[in-house]
Amino acid sequence: MNDRVLVTGGAGYVGSHACLRLAEAGFEPVVFDNLSNGHERFVQWGPLVRGDIRDRSAVAAAFERWRPVAVMHFAALIEVGESVKHPGRFHETNVGGAANVIQAAAASGVEAFVFSSTCATYGDPVRVPMDETHPQAPLNPYGRSKLMIEQVLADMDTYSGLRSTALRYFNAAGADPEGRIGERHDPETHAIPLLLQAALGRRPGFSIFGTDYDTRDGTAVRDYIHVLDLADAHVSALRRLLNGGSSEVFNLGTGTGTTVRELIDAVREVTGRRFEVAETGRRPGDAPILVADNKKARETLGWSPRYGLEDIVAHAWDWHSRREGEVFGLGGNPV
Repeated sequence: MNDRVLVTGGAGYVGSHACLRLAEAGFEPVVFDNLSNGHERFVQWGPLVRGDIRDRSAVAAAFERWRPVAVMHFAALIEVGESVKHPGRFHETNVGGAANVIQAAAASGVEAFVFSSTCATYGDPVRVPMDETHPQAPLNPYGRSKLMIEQVLADMDTYSGLRSTALRYFNAAGADPEGRIGERHDPETHAIPLLLQAALGRRPGFSIFGTDYDTRDGTAVRDYIHVLDLADAHVSALRRLLNGGSSEVFNLGTGTGTTVRELIDAVREVTGRRFEVAETGRRPGDAPILVADNKKARETLGWSPRYGLEDIVAHAWDWHSRREGEVFGLGGNPV
């Protein structure tokens, strides 16, 4: 059987960890990435094809050359704030580019399509924890772009027979415990890397946006899921589709919420560092609580998260304090 999987955006954060797990599961990940946000150093488990998903001919050529049995589609713009500033750019990549990949997959007879989606498709929560039947009313172009592709995939299943799985992530975090790959964004906007940079003295401190939410300590609650737990779910979803499973959507989260203050405490505990924390007003569009109901993924995929918050922070700390500088040749002394 052909064991080749085309991984768009496989040089990025979640995509590279998925490639790691694919290789461990006996698949050959072929990374298709323009390296605008990904890193060539993260492509360690298969070939790299440099290309842009907006380029239909380049996408078609990759399918013709590699003949994958399946696709994992990660390539996308992800910064919510940027999506508000540049909605056209986001739809060009996240919708138009994804449509190119989907059409090429269908044309080449691909048997399974795993899509990197997001809990941002839900918008403001009307109930918590949020299951897959929660209303989808995105608050920004980023969330809408992902929802549009979920809808495209549903149509492709109904009318073209392309079976797919959409995986709605909550807050991806952590790093490979062996330090081979990790999180590296520029600019960085995710809470755990920002906190660790503050702990390392690479930024002056950390800001809490909103301390008056109706939560246990007044700060927003999020569901942090280890990136390798996400990767494991992708492989499980892929195997299910290749074994004839129907198209589905799944939430990927731990089902446990962590407040911003609790996250700060966890970082201080793991690192042993103290750093400045500023309190400021809420950001527009920030929901008070986002926590996954992951029952469907547990029951249907046989998947469950293995790592807790302390593991997530510890693995990220090892990456940012030691391995990131070594991998990227940044110099300086590891912590």
